[in-house]
Amino acid sequence: MKQQQATANIPLSDHYLSAEQLDFFYRLLSSWRQQLQNEHSEARQRMRCQNVIGSDIIDRSIKEHSTTMEVINYSRKRSLLDQVEAAMQRIENGTYGYCLLTDEEIGLDRLRSHPVATLSVESQELLERHRHRVLEC
Repeated sequence: MKQQQATANIPLSDHYLSAEQLDFFYRLLSSWRQQLQNEHSEARQRMRCQNVIGSDIIDRSIKEHSTTMEVINYSRKRSLLDQVEAAMQRIENGTYGYCLLTDEEIGLDRLRSHPVATLSVESQELLERHRHRVLEC
């Protein structure tokens, strides 16, 4: 699934994350959640209906591959749905738009492109550099 893109402009404000801007992101996330819930449900239904018994080994292999891809897709949608719901919860409790590591503003541009962001660009880059170093060891 392509990431949900903001179809309207974020309301302008003199301060970071005004009530109107938070409402904008909440509606965006709510719409995205509904879409993901529908897709997640459809994927679950497809997985239930798949039959891996085929007439020959090639048919079984194709069906097993399809099932594997469906499970991966299902897991990704579930994970993204969890992130969307967590972002909505952060809006409700007043912590949305602030970096979980530094409490600094994440920034409207980053939130517009990735509404479930929990880290500022700087913190995300630091985390990725750390992961890269750990993987090298």
